[in-house]
Amino acid sequence: MKKSYSVIRNILAIIGGITIIAAIIVWIESPKYDWYLDKNNYGLLDKRLDLLRTSGEYAADTNVFEMRIVQDEARAQEIREYFQLDTLYPADATTWEKAVAIGKFVSSNIPHANQRHWPEHVNAIGLWEYTKEVEPAFNCRLHSILTFELMLAADIQARYITCMPQDKDDMDCHVVNEVWLPELNKWAMVDTDMGGHYVTDANGTPLSLKEMREHYISGEKMIIHPAFGKAQKDNDYYAYMAKNTYWFSCWGTLSYYQEEYEVKGVDRNSYVNLVPSGFEPFDIGGGNIVTTNAEKFWDTAFAE
Repeated sequence: MKKSYSVIRNILAIIGGITIIAAIIVWIESPKYDWYLDKNNYGLLDKRLDLLRTSGEYAADTNVFEMRIVQDEARAQEIREYFQLDTLYPADATTWEKAVAIGKFVSSNIPHANQRHWPEHVNAIGLWEYTKEVEPAFNCRLHSILTFELMLAADIQARYITCMPQDKDDMDCHVVNEVWLPELNKWAMVDTDMGGHYVTDANGTPLSLKEMREHYISGEKMIIHPAFGKAQKDNDYYAYMAKNTYWFSCWGTLSYYQEEYEVKGVDRNSYVNLVPSGFEPFDIGGGNIVTTNAEKFWDTAFAE
């Protein structure tokens, strides 16, 4: 009898081990839809602020580039009808009110994940259908491409920008949108990933990436608005973006289908990297433009 019990225990132990291993594999293979900010971010804040404060100055240079946004009214109309954009905000909404409404729409419907399968169609409609048919969530770059096309279709001048760390061994960057607010004559950052965020100054004016970087360096107060809602303390996001505002990258020309490479006729001739003086950017390929000319990089982009 004792021998029988021993055999049964061994069998159960084997089954239990297999179950645990299977569960681990499923967890590893499954996309992660939860908040991915590292809770250690805030502990690294001082170091990240020091890096920004000791970085080189921006300066005009001789590199030739332009920043422009190309509109396609037929595609804009198609996107407006597909998403029923006019139902997201009132007809008399300001540009910022439209941008926040679109940001809320994207962030509330699509969580963050490191998707297992790259979407076949990297455009607003294709990405939306991907979340319904393949996976319900994806990364910050796809978030930003979708949001950019919705903004452009709503007649908002926008562009998505990759925000990079100083450390070449840090494999994490972040991609967000900036929208042009003609009422305020300035850019404003809109982040639809990780639940959605925007950032304001102490007076409630939405800040651009340029202004966020300047506020980090000066120590001037910034207010985080998570989920595009009422301001609250959000140390993790504050520290996370301190890391990812060291240098920036953006297409020189932005339009629909920008990263759907099978679509022809899209200008993909230049990718512009804004860096502080003395910094050598990493992980950039041929055809990239490297500039220290912040004034030109952050200049107003007018839709054609």
